Parts: sequence; C-alpha cells; structure tokens
Amino acid sequence: MYTKRNISRLFEANPTIYRLLKDALDPSSARDYLMGYVGEVIRLASRESLRIQPLEWTLQNQCLLTFRRIISVRSERISKFSIVRLLWALAHEETDKIPSELNDGFFSEMIHLFLGMRRESGIYDQEPYPEFAKQHGRKASIIRSRQLDEIGSKSLSYIQRYPTGLDKGVREERRKNKLRILNFFNATESDWNDYRWHLKHIIRDADTLGELVTLTDPERKAIEKAKSEHLPFGITPYYVSLMDQELHRRHDHAVRAQVIPPLDYIETMRIHRGNRVHFHDFMLEQDTSPIDLITRRYPMIVILKPYNTCSQICVYCQRNWEINDVLNPRAMASKNKLLKAIDWIRSHSVINEVLVTGGDPLVMNDHRIDFVLSKLADIDHIERIRIGSRTPVVLPQRITESLIQIIQKYHEPGKREVAVVTHFEHPYEVTPDAMQAVQKFKMAGMSVYNQAVFTIENSRRFELVALRRALRIIGVDSYYTFNIKGKEEIQSYRVPLARLQQEIKEEARLVPGLVRTDEPVYNVPRLGKNYIKAQQHHSLLTILPDGRRVYEFHPWEKKLSLADTYIDTDVSIHDFLTELKKRGENPEDYKTIWYYY
Repeated sequence: MYTKRNISRLFEANPTIYRLLKDALDPSSARDYLMGYVGEVIRLASRESLRIQPLEWTLQNQCLLTFRRIISVRSERISKFSIVRLLWALAHEETDKIPSELNDGFFSEMIHLFLGMRRESGIYDQEPYPEFAKQHGRKASIIRSRQLDEIGSKSLSYIQRYPTGLDKGVREERRKNKLRILNFFNATESDWNDYRWHLKHIIRDADTLGELVTLTDPERKAIEKAKSEHLPFGITPYYVSLMDQELHRRHDHAVRAQVIPPLDYIETMRIHRGNRVHFHDFMLEQDTSPIDLITRRYPMIVILKPYNTCSQICVYCQRNWEINDVLNPRAMASKNKLLKAIDWIRSHSVINEVLVTGGDPLVMNDHRIDFVLSKLADIDHIERIRIGSRTPVVLPQRITESLIQIIQKYHEPGKREVAVVTHFEHPYEVTPDAMQAVQKFKMAGMSVYNQAVFTIENSRRFELVALRRALRIIGVDSYYTFNIKGKEEIQSYRVPLARLQQEIKEEARLVPGLVRTDEPVYNVPRLGKNYIKAQQHHSLLTILPDGRRVYEFHPWEKKLSLADTYIDTDVSIHDFLTELKKRGENPEDYKTIWYYY
C-alpha cells in the first residue's frame, strides 16, 4: 500500500525531478528529461568539486550514476520493469497505472536516492571536520590517536554484545547443559567424548529435544511438521548443548536457526518434494556435473562428493535437494562410482585442487576417509585437497588423533597440501571443544579456514566481526562470507546485498587485516563466485515497487571469455530493517545501508 504522504515525501526529496515528470507528456519524454537532468548535475558537480567536501561529492556522484542506470532502457528491458513509468504515474496521479504491490520499501529507496543526488543524504551532517587535519606533527598525531580511541571504543561496545562459547559464563552454562543431556540419556563423560555416542543419539524429534531445552510453540510445531513431511531433521547432542535453556534467544538465536526449520521453509519443501532436484538445486549443480559425484565451475578445481549426508542438517544447506536424512545409510557413494569420478579427475591434468565435500565427508569412518584421500593423493597433478566439513562446529569429538594421523599422511609440504574448510556461522558456536579440534589440525601442520553464510541471524552491526575475532583466536582463518542464496525456501533468512557491502566497508574495515581475511561473495548459479567488494562485479538494474532491488551479476570469466550475466532479485532493505527493529536493533545504526549499490 502507498499513501499520498509517501508521494509527497518522495517528491519533496527532489522537487526538480517532480517538475520534470509533471512537464513530460509521457514516460518516454520523462526519461529524456531525467537523463538530461542527471547529465547537467554531474557536469555542474564536477566543476564545483573543489568546493564540495570530497566524500559528499563522491556519494552524490554515485547516486546520480545509479539513478541514470536504473532509468535506462537497458535496465528496463533486462528487469522487465520501468521505474520511469512508475515515477511518471505517481507525478501525474495516474492511479490505474500504479502497481498494487507499491509499498514503503520503494519510497524509502527512492527518497534516499533522491536526497543523495542533492548532497542531502545526512550521512555526514553530524560529522565535524576532523581536528587532526588542521594540525601537524605530534599535536596532530595525539588528536588523531584520541579520535581512534573513540572509534575503537564504540566498535568494541558493539562486539561485546555477542558472547562467544569461550566466555567463562557461557562455558559454565554449557557445562550444565551437558550434564542435563548426559542424565537424560543415562550416559557418562566418557560417552560424551566419543563421537560415536553422539552419532548414535542424534536428536530427531521435538519430544526429545523438548526434554533437553525449552522449545517455543512455533519451534515444536515446525519440527513435528518436518517429521510428518519426512524432511531431514537431526541435531547432535553436542550441538544441542550450545542452545540456551531459556526462550529469550538473545544469544543462541543463530544456533537454533541453523537446525530448527521455520514453517515457511517446510511448506516450500513439501510443495516441491516431487521436483526438488530441479526446484531446490539453486546452484544448478546438475548443469555443472560432467560425471556423477563431480561438480566443476572453474578450470583448476573440482568438487568431489563421496558422501551426501551429515551428522545434522543445516536448514539453509545449499544441497538440501540431495540430502535425504541425517546419517542416511545409503549416503555413501558406491566404490565403482567413486573410482570413476576419481579417474575422471586423473584424466584432466589441468585440475590441481579437489574440494572433498558432500554432505560432510568427515562423518565417514576412518577407513573410507583414508581410501578417498589415498586415491586423490595418487594423482600426480593434485597439489591440494580441501576438506569441506562442519564437523569441528557440530561434532568436534570426531576430530580424533587417529583421524588426524590419517589426514596428515597426505599433507606433504612442497608436494601436496591438505586444508580444512569449516562453517562457523556465529561467535556462539566457537567453543573450547571446537578450538581443540581446530588445534589438532594446526599442530599437524594443516590450515583451517572458515566459510560463513551471511543471514538474518548474524547480520547485526559487528556480529560478523565478533565471529572473525573469535575464529582467529582459536586458529581459524576467515575465507569466504557468502551472501545467502536466493532459494525460495529460505527467504526468511535472506539479507540485502547492501547490508553485506556495508559490513565489509564499515565494520570489517575497523579490525586488523589478519582478522578480516574473508572475501565477500555472491554465488552465481552455474557460474560460481561473484566478488561483491567492487561495483565492476555487479550492477543495480532497478528497484521494484515492493522495494526489492534487481541486480545484474557478472561472471568470473569477465574479460577472459564470453559468459552470460545473472539477474537476481534481492530482499527489501526496508523489510530487513523492520525485522531488525523487531529484534531490538535501532535502524538508525544502519542508515548508510541505502547508499551501497
């Protein structure tokens, strides 16, 4: 829904645009007028640039170029939506031409854009010109140091909102959780330290989980619905111990959200049960699999999937279309199929790295892990084996000395590297047990990296920074941060691309370089990773009436070979900020998000 007040606010933000739209006889003329206006403002701003504060000038220029792009004929044709027609209809009060889905999200986007085009974004209004810039020498450096103290203190105040599993108070609560779980199963400390005990006692239903932690009514209903629809559900006892007994979800929200599916997810999975391979295979792995068990999107690296199940199921798993159940007994690929896949890798000498993933390959028994690694190590041109596993996070007890000895055999510096890539998603998952598992790899000379998925559960100010800091201190290097994929079943987890851009440029920039080693990416179906730090990798095409942005993502092959771009519709920034407000956040803390295009 829209109101006359929204329309007034929109055109008050840029009266010149309103006059041009009113003067135009039709949308086509309006586009010509608006293009001319943008060109003239850019010309005048360039002439006056020395009299304009540089950051204000840069932001204005960015907004002008963005507006020019979204009103272009090309953007309209690709996105199949005309923002010019909508603006013209609003200016002329042509109500029959205004789409019913028009809402506050669109007006919020356009008002911020219009204000930015006039250098009235308000971002720098409260910022005094830095005092140190007026001084020199020691006096300047002392003033600058004082300013940095203030910036650092403010950052730390945010970071400290997010406790980690290393904190003393959290460790004590988890000790109690563990005792409660052991008492329920009539088990011992020795059982707890045995990963096989955890695998035998996977929690698979709401009644059992409800005996161990307090569940909300929606959580219980969702689990019961998932089970009745035969959807994969399971949690290790260890991971349950990371959940708080209380229902406030202030700290364990990300832990619960990893494994307890929302009802909209279950409904979408149910509807598309019969065609899940085609509907849920968002990355189009079926189109990039030249042989069973292999996925290939890049020249020198392939994915090998010998085992398509895990010790527990993550709700927003990329491969939920392949996973049938936790610890499915038929998850292991046949020896014949596995050997054919490895022979295929051997026949492609340009490939020098294999990512062994699944499912979770470290859930396989030691013998099978040894078999897979030995066959890959026999290939002369393989110089790196990467193991993708969430086991250090959800079942650190699995990282036994015997497992380390098996994997270490194939890690030969100067000849072949074996590295582990894991998936910590929140600082609350970083525990002493996880640290011990990581350090076993590190002491054996192997590197451990992390891939985080940026979701509504870890997207608050400095929440990802808190994760990076906790990971670095236990020996994990941040590797990738994935903007969550646009899979329909996980819409409620999605975060606007602009929020990840904001996090990269503002929060991550404040921590040391060895902490912020991750690369933010959007994984493009069929093609692979799109690096979103710079606009040359993607562009904004339009803003839809409901406030969602439409982007064009460029393939990694850009300037190397010809490939299609990929068009995707984001989630609304307005809706995202509304959800954060419900969770206790102040939207004003995120005000710069509108200016990341």
